[in-house]
Amino acid sequence: MSTIRVRITAPEIEAKRIYELLSRDFEDDGNPVTVFEASADGREWTAEILLFDMGEAEAAELVKDRLGADAFAAPVEAVELEDINWVEKSLEGLSPVQAGRFFIHGSHDRAKRPLAGISIEIEAALAFGTGHHGTTAGCLIEIDRLLTRRSYERMLDLGTGTGVLAIAMARLSRQPVLATDIDPVATLTARANAIHNLAGNLVRTATAAGVDSRIFAEAGPFDLVVANILARPLMRMAAGLSARMTSSATLVLSGLRVEDGPRILFAYGMQGFHLVRRQNRDGWLTLTLVRGRHTG
Repeated sequence: MSTIRVRITAPEIEAKRIYELLSRDFEDDGNPVTVFEASADGREWTAEILLFDMGEAEAAELVKDRLGADAFAAPVEAVELEDINWVEKSLEGLSPVQAGRFFIHGSHDRAKRPLAGISIEIEAALAFGTGHHGTTAGCLIEIDRLLTRRSYERMLDLGTGTGVLAIAMARLSRQPVLATDIDPVATLTARANAIHNLAGNLVRTATAAGVDSRIFAEAGPFDLVVANILARPLMRMAAGLSARMTSSATLVLSGLRVEDGPRILFAYGMQGFHLVRRQNRDGWLTLTLVRGRHTG
């Protein structure tokens, strides 16, 4: 699968506006979008997007067409990247990782497993959604903290990817967890990983877009939800997801850039949630929110 990196470099304000436009038009289709400082003096910034299964010229034209006049005269640079297994790369960042009582590793790191705690073995696979190291570690740390303080009976891992967070919840709590993903390959991978990590009897997997499927009604209402996905889908499903949760539920949200924080908090604040804990790891946020008077 060809991977084309399209970059647009412009002054900060314009680059961030281009980033917002690209996020709006492409992130829901699974295309990573980011923006970062491109010069030492902070005057130049770069908005970047990864596009798949097309050539450089086609990718550049697609971005120009989507942006239209909003891109102004900013140069558009498209480059084909070397063939990389992006999931394997992401797992390299996660393996091994010590996060709370959890130790996440590949088979080649079995000898490094600590005697105490919970070791979870995750191999590179065809499923996306394994998550950036900072966001996944942030979620694992919160899962460890929350399940130490309180018991949960109905838990959901939304956008499960390889299933690592669902496995962590199930292994630590010994309670059932519903793990869903929009990608059927991810769902199959999560199921296989749950079985491999001795959590197959507790982790139920399902392929579902959003939270409208009947399976959410059957397994809920949930008192703990962990969602390590993009900001825009989280905002779009705020009302629907909240409706699947109890009146005293805990919600852990990640996959968020620092600048996403205020709009996420506003969207879920409108549903009765308030912030109790905030982690910032390498520019990525993990937010813990609770409903009602519960303090998290």
